[in-house]
Amino acid sequence: MFAPLQNDTFLRACLRQATDYTPVWLMRQAGRYLPEYRASRAKAGSFMGLATSPDYATEVTLQPLERYPLDAAILFSDILTVPDAMGLGLSFALGEGPRFATPVRDEAAVAKLEVPDMEKLRYVFNAVTSIRKALNGRVPLIGFSGSPWTLACYMVEGAGSNDYRLVKTMLYQRPDLMHKMLAINADAVAAYLNAQIEAGAQAVMIFDSWGGVLADAAFQTFSLAYTQRVLSQLKRSHDGVIIPRLVFTKGGGLWLEQMAGLDCEVLGLDWTVNLAQARARVGGRMALQGNLDPNVLFANPAQIEEEVTKVLDSFGTPHADTRSTGPTHIFNLGHGISQHTPPENVEVLVRAVHAYSRRMRTGTPH
Repeated sequence: MFAPLQNDTFLRACLRQATDYTPVWLMRQAGRYLPEYRASRAKAGSFMGLATSPDYATEVTLQPLERYPLDAAILFSDILTVPDAMGLGLSFALGEGPRFATPVRDEAAVAKLEVPDMEKLRYVFNAVTSIRKALNGRVPLIGFSGSPWTLACYMVEGAGSNDYRLVKTMLYQRPDLMHKMLAINADAVAAYLNAQIEAGAQAVMIFDSWGGVLADAAFQTFSLAYTQRVLSQLKRSHDGVIIPRLVFTKGGGLWLEQMAGLDCEVLGLDWTVNLAQARARVGGRMALQGNLDPNVLFANPAQIEEEVTKVLDSFGTPHADTRSTGPTHIFNLGHGISQHTPPENVEVLVRAVHAYSRRMRTGTPH
């Protein structure tokens, strides 16, 4: 059904196999920093107009790959499609973040929650299949979802938040309700990601965008445990091919040792984490992904190249033995790319990663 993969560097790095260079892709690489994305959004009429149309979702997913030699594509969608399918009424106002018409703030609202019928998310799975076909084997396609905790933050707050007061009030005052919501979210996310895998996703990523706002102990209880509940239900392979699972917790550097116990192949890191220390702390159990500060992309080309070099040097000597697995790195930003990023600077970044990481493997880095 799908064309054979021509560039599997990203997937091999996920599985801790030696690669000729360090693969690179960027969180939010299909997005508002690209003028062609803004043109597509204007045609679609809204963000959800883009996200719910397989044709538009395919168009914008491929836009960054037309510009840059990236090593993976990521499905164009939103982390809040799952609670939207639960009936919470998702909307996006231009220039504002997402908003839910009916937030989940009391026992009655939690009692109504259930794993949604995946047919309500058929537009996402159709987009996955459409994108995979359009890629024609060029690079792998990553599917994704928000983590159970991150979804709960939006579901309770009703929108983004500065202090997470409402969701944390529920967490501390009615932990029973929070656990019930998180269990439903975890089972919904697992079903959602498995359906993406069946539709053609070649790797899946869980974005725990707000895990880092939790207190110690609360993170392990209300975020990490439910991320693991998702991972335990995910397909390990599809059509005889392993499907790598990636987990990214923004602000999660404090808990790397505990996250190293997750049943996944790749840990994503934000820019506050030292890669060499992370490599030592994770103990070679997983590939690492990250972790350039997205604001580096506002510097001049020479400075961008210098910061890329620092990240690659920080991770250290790449794994080179093709007969065994070992420590591998996937280059990415430490969070999503800013909408104000000059597109030409992304070209500098991607080419610098490829060039310097190739030199590291031939022993001539500088």
